[in-house]
Amino acid sequence: MTQLLEKAFEEASKLSELEQNALARWLIEEIISDKKWEKAFAESEDVLDKLADEALAEHAQGKTKTLDIDEL
Repeated sequence: MTQLLEKAFEEASKLSELEQNALARWLIEEIISDKKWEKAFAESEDVLDKLADEALAEHAQGKTKTLDIDEL
């Protein structure tokens, strides 16, 4: 465990039991959410590479145009 995380847990230990449980639930949910995003992006890497290649090819062929923010 890092020193910063130890410090965070030390500070959290000063909270009430209710606040500690709320913090713990939030932290667990964040960790689970991050893992889900990492998995989703890892599984989509090939698709994203293909889409990027297609976009670059279209740009090289002159099939794209500069986006004018005033026209949005």
